[in-house]
Amino acid sequence: MRLEKLSNRIYYLPNEEETDRPVLGYINGDKYSLAVDAGNSSKHVEKFYEELKNANLRLPDFTIITHWHWDHTFGMHAVSGKTISGQLTNKKLKEVATWQWSDNDMKDRLKTGKEIEICDRCIKLEYPNRANIKVITSDIELSGSLKIDLGGICCEITEVNAPHSEDSVLIYVPKEKIIFVGDADCEDYYNNEGKYDKYKLEKYLELIREFDFNTYVLGHDKPEIKEEVLNYLDSELKKIK
Repeated sequence: MRLEKLSNRIYYLPNEEETDRPVLGYINGDKYSLAVDAGNSSKHVEKFYEELKNANLRLPDFTIITHWHWDHTFGMHAVSGKTISGQLTNKKLKEVATWQWSDNDMKDRLKTGKEIEICDRCIKLEYPNRANIKVITSDIELSGSLKIDLGGICCEITEVNAPHSEDSVLIYVPKEKIIFVGDADCEDYYNNEGKYDKYKLEKYLELIREFDFNTYVLGHDKPEIKEEVLNYLDSELKKIK
């Protein structure tokens, strides 16, 4: 996968389905740069940074985590600069950091519902040697919302109880009318059997309508325009009403 350009300041590395590697975002300010998500391993981070260097872009000063799931966080220990996450994300990462990664431990988590099948399978693919798994918490913990001036461009970061995960964080760049959402608008596979919660989806739709954006950057797909996003989520909501 090659780095894709959304604007003169914003780029992303596309997702990779085989081991469930998500989209990694990059926002380039005059003083600082910021990445969106840490990827699922140090190898994922290395690939991202290689692409940044090839584009003559400096490594991130900050990395924002969109939610706690392994594919967005297991590369945190390998990133450049400081990591930032919401308080609920950090709370969950503290728990995951205690997990063991033997076959039996992973089977037990599947049985209890702590882990889901697709993550179990992809973790084993991404980590042939599971001793290499390192889970850490973020350097900086936000509560509610945070604005970061990168120099010539600002990011607005907001915690959201989204359909996919209650610890979701959105990264909005008003000047570019671009928003990074991670997996926020996806179904909940950990707590709702891969289905939408009607109330959370309604609230998320209300929130997203209020943002003035043209480009909506998803965690595991190509970016979409606002009309496409709203039409899709509206159709999903109608299915469960």
